[in-house]
Amino acid sequence: MSDRLSVFKTYKLYVGGKFPRSESGRVYEVTDAKGKWLANAPQSSRKDARDAVVAARKAFGGWSGATAYNRGQVLYRVAEMLEGRKAQFVHEVADAEGLSKSRAAEQVEATIDRWVWYAGWTDKIAQVVGGGNPVAGPYFNLSSPEPTGVVAVLAPQESSFLGLVSVVAPVIATGNTAIVVASEKSPLPTLSLGEVLATSDVPGGVVNVLSGRTAEIATPLASHQDVNAIDLAGADEVLAKELEIAAADNLKRVLRPQPVDNWTAAPGIDRLTAFLETKTVWHPTGSLGASGSSY
Repeated sequence: MSDRLSVFKTYKLYVGGKFPRSESGRVYEVTDAKGKWLANAPQSSRKDARDAVVAARKAFGGWSGATAYNRGQVLYRVAEMLEGRKAQFVHEVADAEGLSKSRAAEQVEATIDRWVWYAGWTDKIAQVVGGGNPVAGPYFNLSSPEPTGVVAVLAPQESSFLGLVSVVAPVIATGNTAIVVASEKSPLPTLSLGEVLATSDVPGGVVNVLSGRTAEIATPLASHQDVNAIDLAGADEVLAKELEIAAADNLKRVLRPQPVDNWTAAPGIDRLTAFLETKTVWHPTGSLGASGSSY
């Protein structure tokens, strides 16, 4: 028999590369699928949400300005760190979703594979959605995708890890920065993801993690003038409508909630393109000769 006292984990927010407690000092109880207490999670306030926006905006220039190949390397490093902490996430996902250890392991492995999948798209998406456009005149006309900016992401409520990564990874893979609102009832895998990001190569502020009451955190984010887009994956129908109205004030791009029966299905590139803008550049080719080109 060991006489050691248990060392309970203290979960914290992840904002700007640091681990603050909620500005409000509040916490709320997180329980497993059977109602057993697991931990106290920080209950974020409006001030925490505003701080996260400031951190995300500060990080946007460096992250969006990095080469796509470099972003892919950074994201792959996150997958390596997730693989090393797989046992922890299996435990947390099993508790959060009421799964057996074997089913939880399948979910975690699928999550790591999903992260690698998005990491591989960082330097390929431009070739799919960009390119040269034929025009009637002596011009080069080139379209290329650029990140939208700061994106608020409401994590899915039911899929605590695979669903989470499926909505967060494409946002940052394309050069955006993110404020992630964790699943209200199952926030622990999201908070632990923040710890992984902190120990990988992802610059502070690229991903910021908040936990608490989804409606309380999402409302100021939807109306914030320095948030460029919002993904409503974790909002119910009533909340989604309220947030969409609030987001219209500064013409945010809004990704409406879409029912997902199976998060393990191939995701496609819809979420990669959801928060990209297309920049089109016209450049004169010079006077055209008889051969059709001056070059």
